[in-house]
Amino acid sequence: MNLLLHVCCAPCLLYPAHVLHTDDISFTCYFFNPNIHPFKEFKKRLDTFRELSRQRNYQVIIESSYGLKIFLRSIVFKEEKRCSLCHFLRMKKTFEVAASHGFDSVSSTLLYSRFQDHRSIKTLSDELSLAYGMRFYYRDFRVGWDQGVFESKRLSLYRQPYCGCVYSEQERYDKSLKKQ
Repeated sequence: MNLLLHVCCAPCLLYPAHVLHTDDISFTCYFFNPNIHPFKEFKKRLDTFRELSRQRNYQVIIESSYGLKIFLRSIVFKEEKRCSLCHFLRMKKTFEVAASHGFDSVSSTLLYSRFQDHRSIKTLSDELSLAYGMRFYYRDFRVGWDQGVFESKRLSLYRQPYCGCVYSEQERYDKSLKKQ
């Protein structure tokens, strides 16, 4: 298997990378996250990912341009479905890149997070798998949540306090939303 692994951030990469190495699956990391806001947060996550990839000698493909406009254009006026639309945006691009670079399978570190909707990610990725004629490698990486958190703290990696988008940032810090 020659897998393109969509990576949301460095801490979420640790456990899936460990599993893939253990299972002897060749993978390249793909950083594409137009949802991350603000720009300083995007840079912090990108820089942390680059540093971890350099230290661990991971193969990488990086979309380093700040894609906030792309994200907002796909979400605005559809905020109630923002997470599934965000997953679709990132996974579709991952399948496109995988197809153009000769990969035969795709997966994502989004499958590591306890905060992501696995059923939604799996369903849309299975559909993209059919459309692009390549395998979607589904693995429930959440079982390694504690191990990944421990390792990221041990390595002193930057650990973000919210998913990434402007909406999740507001939900994290706006005290009036916490009361609802």
